[in-house]
Amino acid sequence: MTKHPSTKHLMLFLIVIITIISCKKEKEEEPLVDNLLLKEWTGPYGGVPAFDQMKVEDVKAGMIQGMDLNLKDIDAIANNPETPTFENTIEEMERSGKELDRGFTYYGILSSNMSTPEFRDIQTELAPLFSEFRSKITQNEKLFKRIKAVYDASLKNPLEADQQRVVELTYKGFEMNGAELDKEKKERYAAINKELSSLYTKFSNNILNDEENYITYLTKEQLGGLSEGFVKSAAKIAADKGQEDKYAITNTRSSMDPFLTYSTERELRKQVWTNYYSRGDNGDEYDNNQIIADILKLRRERVELLGYKNYAEWRLQDRMAKTPENAIALMEAVWPAAIARVAEEVADMQAIADKNGDQITIEPWDYRFYGEKVRKLKYNLDSDEVKQYLQLDKLTDALHYVAGRLLNFTFTPVPHGSVPVFHEDVKVWEVSDNNTGENIGLWYLDPYARDGKRSGAWATSYRSHTTLDGKKNVLSAINTNFIKPAPGQPILVSWDDATTLFHEFGHALHSLSSNVKYPTLNGGVRDFTEFQSQLLERWLSTDAVINNFLVHNKTGEPIPAELVAKIKNAATFNQGFSTTEYLASAIMDMKFHMADPANIDIDKFERETLSELKMPKELPMRHRSPHFGHVFSGEGYATAYYGYMWADVLTSDASEAFAEAPGGFYDKEMANKLVKFLFAPRNSVDPAEAYRLFRGRDAKIEALMRDRGFPVTTN
Repeated sequence: MTKHPSTKHLMLFLIVIITIISCKKEKEEEPLVDNLLLKEWTGPYGGVPAFDQMKVEDVKAGMIQGMDLNLKDIDAIANNPETPTFENTIEEMERSGKELDRGFTYYGILSSNMSTPEFRDIQTELAPLFSEFRSKITQNEKLFKRIKAVYDASLKNPLEADQQRVVELTYKGFEMNGAELDKEKKERYAAINKELSSLYTKFSNNILNDEENYITYLTKEQLGGLSEGFVKSAAKIAADKGQEDKYAITNTRSSMDPFLTYSTERELRKQVWTNYYSRGDNGDEYDNNQIIADILKLRRERVELLGYKNYAEWRLQDRMAKTPENAIALMEAVWPAAIARVAEEVADMQAIADKNGDQITIEPWDYRFYGEKVRKLKYNLDSDEVKQYLQLDKLTDALHYVAGRLLNFTFTPVPHGSVPVFHEDVKVWEVSDNNTGENIGLWYLDPYARDGKRSGAWATSYRSHTTLDGKKNVLSAINTNFIKPAPGQPILVSWDDATTLFHEFGHALHSLSSNVKYPTLNGGVRDFTEFQSQLLERWLSTDAVINNFLVHNKTGEPIPAELVAKIKNAATFNQGFSTTEYLASAIMDMKFHMADPANIDIDKFERETLSELKMPKELPMRHRSPHFGHVFSGEGYATAYYGYMWADVLTSDASEAFAEAPGGFYDKEMANKLVKFLFAPRNSVDPAEAYRLFRGRDAKIEALMRDRGFPVTTN
């Protein structure tokens, strides 16, 4: 006889079942995430990363779990039985992978700002897993079938402009990454990506190794020509490394550049120069030449699977230049004038060396040193004198002033401890709309060089603006490598470094001014996204910045008008050097990726290409191939380094538009057009069309030639 449960027991049983189902449903909707790297951000300002709690030991498990969660999101979209629509396919893809996105924020900090040998080991393990993860998405046939269905439908019945742009970018991204290949080719494509990911990581870590381990230590007798501030910083760095009573010249641009400019010790200049330009090229276990050869072969094989002749052809199809031939044509138009100017600069330097009885022939380690002497002679301009008026904190105030004038942003310091930071040197500001008081986001500044931080300067966003599921504010950051001064000393930077600071802040403003709905539209076209940042450099030399923020670090006196006149008069000084060293790297990047990589000898190819270009022997490429991280530690700038020059054509042309406006560089109408057409849309509008909306026409190369003081030829 079956015993029936009582009503009370039945009710309890149903409650338990409902609870289990409810918990299961809740778990499916809100995955259990216990790894800090993946957790929802909490705290003020819409939630902020818990940088002060991140630990290297969380990285591997966190990133693996993040990838698993993202793939579950993708599978749900791909297996949706409903007819594909923009909403149930593209929008859902835009929402997917939030946990992994947060994980990559921490991962990026640990990789670029706080790297350690322990982290690099984990990075090496994860690189191929990241590649496999990406392949599982781009090669998901069900997912691509849905994307293509939405794309095809949109060609017949176009969507709203921003939705159409997202669909086209998504479809093109999958197509360019092998979504339409057959099974066998897809497997090879994925295998190539996996192998490349490991090579990129090793290339990057090899550079970091050479930057950390090639240090030149000076004695007190070897400090000739160096400024007091530089000497104090060098002494502190040496002491921190256990070398008391010595002075350290680290193997980074921020240390190398001023040393080569001012040191009177020629043999030491040669040593420091050699250390820096030999990174990744020392014939040891950290040598990058074979890695480059392997990368080039794999990249070529991969694009051949897709039917392209070479990597450059594949990469540039969705850039402003469209083809490698167009990019090369621009560079070749500028190159003759650049190397001709180098010859003039070298002649001026050699004349000074001869007059001083130095009995030398100008070599690469002499260029900055004698160039500075020419600057003093021709323009009566002393870079070290200018530096006394370029204080980092005042320049930071200048950045905020410019943002206020152009975008109506207000920057308010966030009290130390109110927002977590990953290092005590990091500073944070709240960014608000000056008219409404509305929070735009936060801006982080990590200013100093240190062990484990990659060299150079860069901008990044920890969170980007979207309105897809409610408005999200922006967490933006810039990172520089200024040498940290001795306690109580001001942070003085060169004019070039101040320009770099404005450049990176341009990237930050581009991010902070975003007004897009969909996350994908916060991306960009490489030869266009550099334009906004290069354009902002021009505000450094505006009267409003010079008159209000360039004051002497000891007296507080404003920079004298006659010194300002000298700076402006010398604006095109050394353009031969700066243009040629950059262009040589950009041309080399393109030539590498158009050449047959089958039996390529990297060192020989570099030498022969430079010889064909008639590269002046007195200066190197800005980035020699074995440490060309832009191109070989990932793919962001591969066959895209030319983009700085392409963007500079836009910059020069746009600058002339501001200069001609009634209010100059602070003209309100021009500023509004700048924000409306060039900053706020991000990648929601085709870049060429965006520029035409701003300028009323395409940009002209003649503006660039005028900017650099090169001859302008008219047809």
